[in-house]
Amino acid sequence: MKYDPTTILSVVEQGYKKNKTGIYSAIKRNGEWIETSIDDFKQMVQDLALGLYELGVRKGDKVSLHAENSTEWLVIDQAVLSIGAVVVPVYTTQPGDQIKYILENSEAKVHFVSNDEVFSETKPLIKGVENVKAVISILGSDHKKLKTFNKILEMGHKRGEEEPNLFEKLRSNVEPEDIATLIYTSGTTGVPKGVMLTHNNIAGNALAAHEIFPFETDDYDEPKVLSYLPLAHMFERTASYIYAYVGVPPYYIEDVDKIKDDFGTVKPIYLVTVPRLLEKIVTGIKVKGQEMSGIKKQLYYWAVNLAEEYDPENPPAKWKWKIADKLVYAKIRELFGGRMVGFNVGGAALSPNIARFINGIGIYCGLGYGLTETSPVLTGPPRGELRIGSSGKPIVDVEIKIAEDGEILAKGPCIMKGYYKMPEKTEEVIDDDGWFYTGDIGYLDEDGWLFVTDRKKSLFKLSTGKYVAPQPIENALVNSGFIEQAVVVGSEHKFCGALIVPNWENMKKRFKTKGHEFPDGDITENEFVVKRIQKEVDKVNENLSKWEKVKRFKILEDQFTIDAGEITPTLKVKRNVINEKYKEQIAAIYEDEDS
Repeated sequence: MKYDPTTILSVVEQGYKKNKTGIYSAIKRNGEWIETSIDDFKQMVQDLALGLYELGVRKGDKVSLHAENSTEWLVIDQAVLSIGAVVVPVYTTQPGDQIKYILENSEAKVHFVSNDEVFSETKPLIKGVENVKAVISILGSDHKKLKTFNKILEMGHKRGEEEPNLFEKLRSNVEPEDIATLIYTSGTTGVPKGVMLTHNNIAGNALAAHEIFPFETDDYDEPKVLSYLPLAHMFERTASYIYAYVGVPPYYIEDVDKIKDDFGTVKPIYLVTVPRLLEKIVTGIKVKGQEMSGIKKQLYYWAVNLAEEYDPENPPAKWKWKIADKLVYAKIRELFGGRMVGFNVGGAALSPNIARFINGIGIYCGLGYGLTETSPVLTGPPRGELRIGSSGKPIVDVEIKIAEDGEILAKGPCIMKGYYKMPEKTEEVIDDDGWFYTGDIGYLDEDGWLFVTDRKKSLFKLSTGKYVAPQPIENALVNSGFIEQAVVVGSEHKFCGALIVPNWENMKKRFKTKGHEFPDGDITENEFVVKRIQKEVDKVNENLSKWEKVKRFKILEDQFTIDAGEITPTLKVKRNVINEKYKEQIAAIYEDEDS
């Protein structure tokens, strides 16, 4: 094993001296960036830790955290860990019944909320949870039922003055094998499962994963990273520890819809993301060419097409790329702030076309793979290497093998301790030899690069006996500028169908360019809309096997949402919910199946 067992606290502490900016992190509030220095951050962590200690929080106690990304989120995390307690993050988009379940199941002693609004929404739920002894609001007002973040800081500061050695004494009692966090998987089926991750699970994963980050901080003046994925998810959470370790401050955005402005202001060198954001950005870049005309338009799309055909093992001729770079790519890179080194993508499959395009314009874009249960990173492209469509190679200290049925199995120090209070569920996924069964299907090529094809549970069988992996087809569909979301169906039917939500904004633009008025009322059956979507589906079908082709589809007007329970907080489709909710539309797809 390359890395000795360690704690998250140690990993973060090692990065303080590496940080050249003096800023630990920043948060955008009401349009203004608020930066927090390393010294202020460390003081807040100590004060909050001792404040929680004053409230009765002890080693092993659970502290839940229901809040948006912020510097305070990081302070709370480090403070709770510093006294040996366990952090229980809650997604801001988590349904109420799940929040109540998480608080009760985890036996949370203290519960943090971001503000009065979040508190008022969850107050009826918390009221009936007897184990929660105190509720603390990060930005809320002080009243009888709610303690404020600042009040706890004051309590802790006073305790620190009275007992100067207490904080270090508590920190020194934290061991690598102590549980650091309980992460409740959002899940596409059943109740959430509490994933128990130790300090060493996460700290070791952060140290190993940082080796595949595509940059060295010494190469940049005042390097910064941009962040928008929820810290409640292990992908961004572990990334936050890596940022701390390498000494780069994360800047937490306020509104993902305004991320273009944040790119320009922060000028980040790096971003951890899920595919959907890149898909939207690339779609916007492609559509922009429609506003041009003549030779300018021709050159723009020549450069775009060149990028989409990018192959790292056989890059385009240098003279072609230099022309495209001068005319188009340099301007596109400015959209990301002009200093962007790379993106690391996780959470779902990345369309090869998107990966080619981003790499083709001169910004690294690598796909990794992992799960909450694996802390989370299992694989990623080694620095300086890339294979389009692959999730990379196993990181340090991780082993990957493929079971006979194609399931991906993993082993290493990042594998969870188990599911909280669910020993039977734990035994289902971790065998006696320590192999974790991921539930994903994939293969390793001759050089050990991993290719993930789909979730095992997502595979379905047509009535013809052919198996279909829907995710790659869905990824290809949403790569179109006219398709926002897509869910492929067809289990026990003769052919594949799809539920498609168009990108209505781009559709309206197309109506306008064609001189048509955008219709009122039901537009899902509009002839122009249907023809446009059919054209996009036909393009995707050209590259699919005969049994994978989408033969029929139904257009939906409204997007699938977290609030409606159709997708998880990490944007994964809940197929069982979709199949039930849209059973009439799916039935219509197969109405004349036998004719």
